[in-house]
Amino acid sequence: MTFTQLEYILAVNIHRHFADAAESCHITQPTLSMQIQKLEEELAIKIFDRSKQPVVPTIAGEEIIDQARKILAEKDILLEMISSKKDLVKGELKVGVIPTLAPYLLPLFIPPFIRKYPQVKLHVIELTTSSLIKQLREGQIDMGILVTPLNEKGIKEDALFYEEMLVYTSSKNKLLKKHFILSKDIDPNKLLLLEEGHCFRSQIINLCELRKHSYGGSHFEYEAGSLETLRRMVDASDGITILPELSTNDMNDKDKLRLRHFKSPAPVREVGIVTHRDFVKRKLVNAIKQAILENIPAKLQSNGKKYIVPINV
Repeated sequence: MTFTQLEYILAVNIHRHFADAAESCHITQPTLSMQIQKLEEELAIKIFDRSKQPVVPTIAGEEIIDQARKILAEKDILLEMISSKKDLVKGELKVGVIPTLAPYLLPLFIPPFIRKYPQVKLHVIELTTSSLIKQLREGQIDMGILVTPLNEKGIKEDALFYEEMLVYTSSKNKLLKKHFILSKDIDPNKLLLLEEGHCFRSQIINLCELRKHSYGGSHFEYEAGSLETLRRMVDASDGITILPELSTNDMNDKDKLRLRHFKSPAPVREVGIVTHRDFVKRKLVNAIKQAILENIPAKLQSNGKKYIVPINV
């Protein structure tokens, strides 16, 4: 029995498909199948029922998979302990980041982090909040950077900073004449939103109490997959949208003139790091946290909690 074989059965359990599991492990399917078959022969137990599609663990296989997960976690604890003794920051870290943060936050801290810790291998993937939490629970990723608080059982949260939520309005919209905005000032028929699945969408709905309004007067409804698309649609219409502060940093001076703050207390979203409760790579996570805090704009470092808009996941 080898650690590699245990990693392969965890991969099959996650993907429920031998070819997909092999691809995730960067090996061929015959190699993965052969190694799992060797393990099954050694244990004299069938771990997976191959007659079903998708592939499912047998009853005995489920117990073996649970134990494999514990064994690999203990291996990580040992490696982390050795690195701590040597005062080294090294290893591999799989990080999930939500799409409304990734394009704006990653370029700030990833390059300096890589320069400072050349022995760390980072794997970063964009995931919606629900997918991120699912992959975190299944061990597909080690940590997530997303909007908190989530109050998910078994998930540890560590707040990083607070992003102000800003109104971005078309030059044709009457809100441009206001210096500060109240949520009741926003016409839901002019408001462009992200598509379902983005936590920022749920925050805007909560902030503007949109469920209390009717969309009956709207001749155009649009849901975008990215903040950049929302900005461009506002530019081309008489609409408005709401943007998180980091996404406005690269705006030109002309576009920044169309940003409006909400009246105090300004609504914010809390950005944090999440890990599984039993996660062991604390040194790597702390290094990521420090790199983020050292490289975000000073304004974000000084933002207080103010009014944290709740999330619906």
